[in-house]
Amino acid sequence: MSSAKDSGLDPELAARLKRTEDGLVAAITVDDTSSDVLMLAWMDDEALHRTLTTRRATYFSRSRQQLWVKGETSGHTQHVREVRIDCDGDAVLLRVDQTGPACHTGAATCFDTDERVLLPRE
Repeated sequence: MSSAKDSGLDPELAARLKRTEDGLVAAITVDDTSSDVLMLAWMDDEALHRTLTTRRATYFSRSRQQLWVKGETSGHTQHVREVRIDCDGDAVLLRVDQTGPACHTGAATCFDTDERVLLPRE
């Protein structure tokens, strides 16, 4: 995992982020057209810097301890339209154009299965 000073991330932007103990910030990804929540992943400073400079959603895999670009192997890419930081600086929101399913299970989003609904809509 990279630190702000060696990641290329703008120091002013890096200073606004509140990271977990392992240097990560939550990244919530939303479809730019439908506003459907697609997934939650994690970013270190280098992943955020790469996302901002390439417009290709880049995340940090906690299990593999390395960066990954969404769709690099599956072809289910995310072209980043906008990135926002939340009011506390502990999460970023990516608005993307999604190609193919967003979830690794093949579902359109990681939040679209009925069996995971805890409180149905009224």
